[in-house]
Amino acid sequence: MEVVKEDEDDTNHEGRDDEVASVGRTSSKGDVSSPSSSDSESDEEAAEEVQIGALQLQLEENPLNYEAHVQLIHHLRKLGHVEKLRQARESMNKYFPLSPKMWQDWAKDEATLNQGSENFEEIEKLYERGVHEYLFVPLWCDYLEFVQEHDPLVLECAPGGLSKMRSLFERALTACGLHFSEGSNIWEAYREFEQAVFLTIDGSDNEEKVKQAQRIRALFHRQLSVPLVNLRSTLTDYKLWEAEQGNLNDVNSEFDGVPSNIVSAYQKSLEMGNARASYEAQLSNHDATEVDRLQHFVNYIKLEDSIGDPARVQVLYERALADFPVSSDLWLGYTSYLDRTLKVSEFVKDVYSRATRNCTWIGQLWINHMLALERMSASEKELSTVFERAIQCSFPGVQEHLDLFLTRIDGLRRRISSMVAKEDGLDYSLIRETFQRAVDYFSLQVVSINDLLHLYAYWARLEGTLGNDFVAARGVWESLIKKSGSLLEVWQGYLAMEVGMGHINEARSIYKRCYSKRFQGTGSEDICHSWLRFEREYGTLDDLDLAVKKVTPRLQELMAYKSQQDSKGSLSAQKDGSVAVIASQKRKANKTYGDKQPPAKKRKDVTIERSETSIPVPTSTSSIVDNVKAYNQQEETLQDTGDHEHNVKGVGDSKLSKTKIFYTDKCTAFISNLSANENHLHGFFMDSGGVTAIRLLRDKFSGRSRGLAYVDFSDEEHLAAAVAKNKQKLLGNKLSIARSDPKQGRNKSLPPSMSSRSHGKGNLGRGSGAPPREESRNTAKPAGNITFATPRAVAKPLGWSKRELPTDETTEKPKSNDEFREMFLKK
Repeated sequence: MEVVKEDEDDTNHEGRDDEVASVGRTSSKGDVSSPSSSDSESDEEAAEEVQIGALQLQLEENPLNYEAHVQLIHHLRKLGHVEKLRQARESMNKYFPLSPKMWQDWAKDEATLNQGSENFEEIEKLYERGVHEYLFVPLWCDYLEFVQEHDPLVLECAPGGLSKMRSLFERALTACGLHFSEGSNIWEAYREFEQAVFLTIDGSDNEEKVKQAQRIRALFHRQLSVPLVNLRSTLTDYKLWEAEQGNLNDVNSEFDGVPSNIVSAYQKSLEMGNARASYEAQLSNHDATEVDRLQHFVNYIKLEDSIGDPARVQVLYERALADFPVSSDLWLGYTSYLDRTLKVSEFVKDVYSRATRNCTWIGQLWINHMLALERMSASEKELSTVFERAIQCSFPGVQEHLDLFLTRIDGLRRRISSMVAKEDGLDYSLIRETFQRAVDYFSLQVVSINDLLHLYAYWARLEGTLGNDFVAARGVWESLIKKSGSLLEVWQGYLAMEVGMGHINEARSIYKRCYSKRFQGTGSEDICHSWLRFEREYGTLDDLDLAVKKVTPRLQELMAYKSQQDSKGSLSAQKDGSVAVIASQKRKANKTYGDKQPPAKKRKDVTIERSETSIPVPTSTSSIVDNVKAYNQQEETLQDTGDHEHNVKGVGDSKLSKTKIFYTDKCTAFISNLSANENHLHGFFMDSGGVTAIRLLRDKFSGRSRGLAYVDFSDEEHLAAAVAKNKQKLLGNKLSIARSDPKQGRNKSLPPSMSSRSHGKGNLGRGSGAPPREESRNTAKPAGNITFATPRAVAKPLGWSKRELPTDETTEKPKSNDEFREMFLKK
């Protein structure tokens, strides 16, 4: 930007804008532009104004648009809108660090427009802000030159001015005096300043002259001991200066007149410079890509780190960050190095502040910043400020926000009981507030269950330990259960807390609430077994018995469901490959069926010993679960079909699936109108005694109880006692109990009501003397197409109406839908 000097009495910013803008309307030769060129420039300015307006609108909508800030500053500087330019720079610096070149341009613009001494301090502050952001040697040189030319005390060589200038030079040397390729510029500027001061000293004041000469000589010695570019020319300048002071030396001798300790330091510096020359050459290669240059810096840093000079490592990091200010790896490496090696709190704070301003999206930088502040025993105000800034940033994932919240809580927990906490007025309510903020935030985000459990478990534990409020701790888990109560891990975490705190009764109450819930995978079985294990380890025998009583039917239900699902999967897998075989087998069977006895009647008298087919009823609570499991597995495998016979489950509708097992029922009671399970029946007949096995009949498709059961007794006496309990209630239902006698004819002994129920349900329904149902050879067969494997939900074949149902040839009455469906499926 071309700027002109503003009159000292002109304070009107609009007039300044016009004045600066007018410079842009002059031709490159200095002549006033012609009318045609003026029109062209006016059009260009109008286009620039439109662009400026569009950029301002973008920044109003999104002030974090870095590129929009840069473009707006560029266009405003091009048009010379000084006041708007200043505001745009301040606005950008509010959100982002300016680049070193942008600071240099800003400071030069302000210095050009404000050359009066009254604005010196404002421009000086601007330079301070610039050199604070990045290590940039040209900006330091401009800063030093500006102070020398505009500070009244320095111009007058007043003691205060000289002291201020020397302090500023020392700061510059600390910042970039070790810069291998550009650091010599600061050293030379420092020496030139001291030599200029030397010339202002009155010749009569020999003591002051000697003192000043010693300052210059010390600067030469310090520079010669630092590995810098062109170090040999610095040695030559030093010998010439010594000659000017009257100290004769041999020009042909390199070290004549140089102290031996300086010679030794100089030679060491040359060796160090030679070792770094190749790295510096790589960095100065302008043809290298950005990725290559960054890698060259990383390699260079590794070299300096291996040598072990923290100051040189620090300067090299600063050089790299000036070129790559948004490299998160560089900032993470730099801050980590400072945490390990540097104990200067203020400097470390400053670096972390710059790191988080440059890479706001890196959560680990914010976390390390908070940890560094805690190590420095920073105040709660400082920690809170950094945390509040951090959670307002946008991160790639939810994990960064979670880590930030946990880091904040960790710090509060560590400090809550310390003297620092008491001095800052900290109490547990601040931890609770932070947890609540985290929960509110993650309720709107997708977070993994492990992370969510970690957060809630941590909160609940601190409520009980630091907050001493167990009610609040339980409230934490209850709130999570309301949101994610279908997850087993949530209940397990709740239980772990109660057990860990020794609250056994509370843990037992939780088991009673969740053991019957449905969880994914094997979670439902796991929680049941977990309860039994808990009662064995913590409960009394009564507690264990109660848990067994609650858990056993639940485990049966789960095993039945699992068996049903396995059966469905097996049937589905076999269906495609066995349709043709099954159809062929059916055709063969139909050809010979009329001349032979049905297979079921052939095997009617074949029996299997009860010891091989029934499961004994357990007599102790320690074995009830295992025995019921074994029995349930058999019952799910064996399903009743009519003659108290059970199909082998899970083999489809082929002839192989017709294999059946028969019971003789020599000393067996038949129970109907039942809504209980095996355990309930065992308890019901406890006073009668003699129960050896219980077989609850289940639907072979759904696995649900049919309301019918067979109970085997050890002898006739116990069976008679059981039959005597006929019409007594169990779980609100009045049971029908009769002796089972498979040899008697069904129609002779079965009451009409029972017969109707048996026909309608397709179940055995054997009361006293109820015989097994026999299939009639003359059963009517449906006409038309028959669909293979018709679902049980279908009440009748497609295309048939109620009036077209097959009839029973003995009674000439239509069969019911259920009877026909059973007959149809059996066929």
